[in-house]
Amino acid sequence: MLRFESLYRSKFFAFACAAVVAVGIVEPVRAAENDRIRIAVEGAFPPFNYLDSNNQLQGFDVDIANALCEAAKLKCEFVIQEWTAMIPNLLDNKYDAIISSMSMSAERRQKVAFTQKYYDSPTVFIAPKKSNITGTSPDDLKKLRLGVTAATSQESYAKKFYGDLETTVFHASPDLYKGLADGKVDIILEDKLAVYDWLANTKAGSCCEFKGEDIKNTEYFGDGAGIAVRPTDKPLLDKFNAALKEIEANEIYDTINAKYFPFSIR
Repeated sequence: MLRFESLYRSKFFAFACAAVVAVGIVEPVRAAENDRIRIAVEGAFPPFNYLDSNNQLQGFDVDIANALCEAAKLKCEFVIQEWTAMIPNLLDNKYDAIISSMSMSAERRQKVAFTQKYYDSPTVFIAPKKSNITGTSPDDLKKLRLGVTAATSQESYAKKFYGDLETTVFHASPDLYKGLADGKVDIILEDKLAVYDWLANTKAGSCCEFKGEDIKNTEYFGDGAGIAVRPTDKPLLDKFNAALKEIEANEIYDTINAKYFPFSIR
């Protein structure tokens, strides 16, 4: 998964469950039929999606979703959903789309339909600044303890290429970062944009830094983050793709980008 620490992934999930934004219990409906859709976000992955001090959804994903819904003239409701059940619950009609920094990996493309990408980010290793790591090949890291987050593209990639390493799978990104800061693991594999804020803007994250080169592997990380819908919901897919083009053309996308990042993530 493509995936900054004032609030953290799944640390506040209990609050998130109680803070679904503008959503009630609704019967499953096709978005194309009445232009009313439910959008799933995790709500614990800053700065992409998180709950503020008033338990309101904020973040890049949320702003992009709102802009897309306005452009497409859709009535949108947000549903907060724990990450590991994102795709199963989409397929089970509990909501109509996922706008939650989901990378478009080959494995996910077999289950859902994706729009064009709405941002991109490489994967990277992160380790303590004091470590003497000089390379990130499997041989370079063979004596180290690796950390990844469950149900992510990084976990799949690590299993394939770093399977011989002692690996700890953390439930959520906040746990992963804390595990590195606390010394439970020696190095972690994570989405670069997701971990950037923790490294740059938190006291705990000041311990660590990027190691090695950016990793871009389309088989595991896809070609960016996309909006996921059910494979049968092509009308909604088309609406989102058209809306993406519109918010890029009228610079709304650039305005949202600049709100969260000092560089383009498109």
